[in-house]
Parts: sequence; C-alpha cells; structure tokens
Amino acid sequence: MNIFDLYQTKITKLVKSANQNKLIENIDNIEKTNVDLPPKHFDCDISTNVAMILAKNNNTSPIKISEILITLFKKDFSEIQDISFAKPGFINIKFKLSFWNNFLKELINDKNFGKNNNIINKSYLLEFVSANPTGPLHVGHCRGAILGDVLANLLLFNNHTVNKEYYVNDYGNQILYFTKSVYYRIREKLYNEPFPKDNKDLYPGDYLINIASNIINKNNNLNFDNFNEISTELTKLSVQESLNLIKLNLNNLGISHDKFISETDLVKNQEVEKVIEKLKKKDFVYNGKIKAPENEKNSNWVERDQLLFKSTYFGDDKDRALQKEDKSWTYFASDTAYHNNKVERKFDVLINILGADHAGYIKRITSVVEALSGEKNKLICKVSQLVKLIKDNKPFKMSKRKGDYITIEDLIEEVGKDATRFIMLSRSSDVEIDFDFTKVKEKSKDNPLYYVQYCYARISSVFRNAQLKLENNIVIDKFNFNYSKDEIKIIKKISEWPKCIDIATNRLEPHRIPVYLYELASDFHSYWNMGKDDESKRFLTKENKISDEKIVFLKAISNVIKTGMSIMGVSTPNKM
Repeated sequence: MNIFDLYQTKITKLVKSANQNKLIENIDNIEKTNVDLPPKHFDCDISTNVAMILAKNNNTSPIKISEILITLFKKDFSEIQDISFAKPGFINIKFKLSFWNNFLKELINDKNFGKNNNIINKSYLLEFVSANPTGPLHVGHCRGAILGDVLANLLLFNNHTVNKEYYVNDYGNQILYFTKSVYYRIREKLYNEPFPKDNKDLYPGDYLINIASNIINKNNNLNFDNFNEISTELTKLSVQESLNLIKLNLNNLGISHDKFISETDLVKNQEVEKVIEKLKKKDFVYNGKIKAPENEKNSNWVERDQLLFKSTYFGDDKDRALQKEDKSWTYFASDTAYHNNKVERKFDVLINILGADHAGYIKRITSVVEALSGEKNKLICKVSQLVKLIKDNKPFKMSKRKGDYITIEDLIEEVGKDATRFIMLSRSSDVEIDFDFTKVKEKSKDNPLYYVQYCYARISSVFRNAQLKLENNIVIDKFNFNYSKDEIKIIKKISEWPKCIDIATNRLEPHRIPVYLYELASDFHSYWNMGKDDESKRFLTKENKISDEKIVFLKAISNVIKTGMSIMGVSTPNKM
C-alpha cells in the first residue's frame, strides 16, 4: 500500500464529488495536487496542497477551501484522527491507530511492497561502463558500473523491461597502441626483448604480461615476428582477453551485461555511412567550417571544410564534426551509428551512464538521438562523478596509462563487494564522493552499510531466539495492536518506502535507497537501545517469547531492508 498515492486518489475523488455538488467550482488543476510527508515539527502523518491548488483556481483563499474540504474529509474518511489547516495552504492529516494496523496487515507478507503496479511499463536500453577494452577496470569505472546496475534493478523491480548493454570501443588509435603494447609484451616473453618504456603512447601496466601469456598459450600457431602482418588478428585476441578481464571484474562486483556491441563491427557493417545518409535525408548534415574552440589560439587553428552535424539546431553550442581531416570517421560519427542502432531497436527509453569526463559530450549525443528518433527526451544521460580515494588520511592517485591505479579487484579485496556497492551508491551520482578505506571497515554508525546490515542481523537474532524463521510468512488473525508513539514513528517511516521507490525510479536516482535504509536502520537501533531501560521496548521476554505485536513490527522492518538491499545488490546477513 502506497498511502500517498491512495490518498491522492481519495482526495481527487472527493474534490470531483464536491464539484458535482456545487461546493467547489473550478477543479481544472486538480491533477497538480500532491500528498507528501509533512514537515517534522507537525504532529501529523500526511500533508496535501489541495487547498492551495483549488484556491488559485477559484480566486479565493486556501483557508476557505480548506474549511469545505476538512468538513468533507471528516465525514468521508473514518480513519482520520485529526485534521487541520496550516499556512500557506496545506491540510495536515493524522491517522487513527487502526489505520496503521490495517497498513501492516496489508504489507506484512507482501514481498513486493514498494512496487508501483499502476505505472505504464516501458522498455529501457541501459548502456553503462563501456570502458575502453585496454585493461582491467579501475575505481573510476566502478561508480558508474554500480549506478547502472542498480538503476536496472530498480526499473526491473517496477516491472519495466531492461536491457543492459556495454559499448566496446575497439576501434581507433587507442586500440592500436594497446595492441602494440601487447605485442611488445609478447616479444618480451618470447625473445627477452625489453619493453619500450620510453614510448608514452604505450600501456606499460603489468596486467599486459598476463594478457600476452594467455595469447601465447592459446595461439601456438601464430608468428609474432612482424607486427603489421599480425596486427589485425592480434587486435582481436588482445581486445577479447581484455574483455574477459573486464567481465571478470564486473562479475566480482555482481554485475553482468545482456549484450556487448562492438564499434569495429559497426564500422565494418558500414553503419556509419548508413546513419550519415539518414541524417542527410533529414537535412541535419552539411559541409562547413568549425570556428576555433575557446581554449585554442585562433592563430593555431586552421579552418577547413568538414562534414558536420547540425547540433546547434537542437541547442548545442556548435555543430559537430563527423569526419577527420584524413576523411576517417570521428568517434562521434561511430557513436552516432551506435545510437541509431539503439533507436532502430525500438526501446521506449535510452539511458547512458557517463563518466565525469564525458559531461560535455551529453548535448551532442542527445541532439543526434533527437534528430534520429524525432523524440526530444529519447536519450537520458546520467553522469557518474569522480571518486576520491582516501588511504591513510591521504588522497590516493591513479593513472591508467602508468599502470599504478587502483583496480576494482583491489577495492573488492580491500573492503568487499557489499561495501563497494553500498558506499559508491550512498550519494547522488552528480556529486563527487570520498571513499575512505578506514571508515568503510568500521563497525559503527559512521559506516552506513554496517548499520543497515546490523539492523537486519538484530531482527534475525530475535526470530532465531524465539525459534521462528524470519523468511516465513506471518499468520496472525487480528491486527488490533496498541503500538506506542515510538513504534508508530518507525511504522510511518516504513510507509514512506513506496514513495522512495517511486522518486528513485522516476528521477533515476537510486542513491535514495541507501539513504532511506540508513534512516530506517537508525530509527530501529534507537528503539532497540530504549529496551535497555524500558522493558516494554524489548522484543523478547526472559523465556525468549515474543508477542504478535512485536513479530509484525519486526517483520515489516526486515521486509523493507531485505527488498532495498536486494535492489542494491547487497547482502543481508543473518548474523554479524
């Protein structure tokens, strides 16, 4: 039961009835009515702005509208204990205890509590990670990978269809340098030739040694004497070995993709040429000149005719090049072909998870998707901001080219998969996050993962000591419990869970889930600690017996914790 949606529906129905009975005249904007959480200093359970909306419609004051509505609410809503008006135009409602008993009765055995079954189900194509296949994933990729995976889980929880995709950038100069790096490592192993460390274009990381060894062991028939003769085959082998490593990194993080799309395949299948022709027919491509970028001295910039996409038509600051000086395709051209491929697969919504260094790329790629699809918001881009690693109270630097960076495997080995996923998701993706190795290992309130898992473990221990199984359904005939004010506070927090899920889904902001779970866990631990001085707050008697009232209370909390942690891909241990 989503009490906010329930009462929004009830209020809308009541207002329409009042309109038919000539009590309220103009209700044109009734759909703008909200039912929300009231400010904490109000002693009520839900708050609605309906009086404010209707007052504007009818050119009167909210208090006059509220007088009409409050009379109707008292008459029609028997579950209301108290109702009042608060400036500038809110009606605040407090429920009777019987309401919360009925609420618990409905959700107690509902493993899908929080799911919105009234939304229109859509198909999503979610592209995330898409790191260059030139080595293992580092911490810089980790946050975006987790964001994408949990977004997929969140959408799936609400019955949407989701395809998770990885775009393999296996075309261009970086792949050439990567292949050469592998080639020199192979020569190093076979012929003891020194790796050319003075070549700044190469990748010197030690992981290349393992890639080289795997290629040698699996391909005894290949001749590694001449790079030009073997470059095409070696590129395939090197990229595949790197992808195997990346897939292993992701798997250890609890992440898998449904599909991997190769940039090279798109180029070979002439999908770039096809999308250029498509854009030409729509009159979105022309030959022209680009002015010098703001950070480029005009004296050093040579204007030349280029094939350009009319990105400015869609609000970009300049048109974008599709071809380089040598007539080869730009990365943007290949990406345009890939997104045309996405559009032609008829998904309702496309989502890209981009790294902080790609934030400036958003406008051009959303522009070209709009040009290709004819839909303004077909593509949604979410930026995953930087992760600041802190070790021994000092920033820890990383560099992919130098090979001295922290990999995802390093991070998992240091703090575990659960901590990595939870902490990376604990703040909005559009702000930087500090990942402190020391704090993540603490067993205290300052470690949000520990605090949430400890909440579930404590509830499990109560059920275990009472010789009950937490995972079993609860069978209770009467729900007429006399919950205390402290218990109602937690039950009200539980009632917010569907709203948390709705907002997180609609805004594509999964960080709201760990924030909510931490708040719920904090309320529970505070209540648990009250039991030290107040026997009525204890869950077990001296004989390890537990009342139905407390069983229902704990079961409701554990269900939400379990569901939320499952969406996040984080475990809920029974013992800690």
